[in-house]
Amino acid sequence: MKQFFNKIMSLAMAFVVLFSTMSFAVNMHYCGGTLVESVLLHNAKGCGMDMENPSTEGCSITMKNCCDDEQLAIEGQDELQLQVDKITFDQQVFIASFVYTYIYLFEGSDTDISSFKEYKPPLVIRRIYKIDETYLI
Repeated sequence: MKQFFNKIMSLAMAFVVLFSTMSFAVNMHYCGGTLVESVLLHNAKGCGMDMENPSTEGCSITMKNCCDDEQLAIEGQDELQLQVDKITFDQQVFIASFVYTYIYLFEGSDTDISSFKEYKPPLVIRRIYKIDETYLI
């Protein structure tokens, strides 16, 4: 279960990094003040009612266009590279101590150290359980 949870979290973090660095644009076409078309990643085609400026022999009539195009651009994050060349002394001490403790974390001792090897037990003169008259049954 723990490995499954770790895989899910790593996949989620990969998607977070992917979507935070990706930039995209949303193009919207309004006709008469109402949204007709909204498109992701490429230009909107429109409704086909775009007005051209007609110019006829000296007489030009300019009419207000009823269509409007808007573009919403969402920029991604560009600065993901950490600057390693500017590390303070405290950060150097932390990194060195972390690496040292991580390397020696799983190192076991090669010899069995027994602290009682040189210890000599006291001589038994009398049996203490008979003196106190306590018996286990």
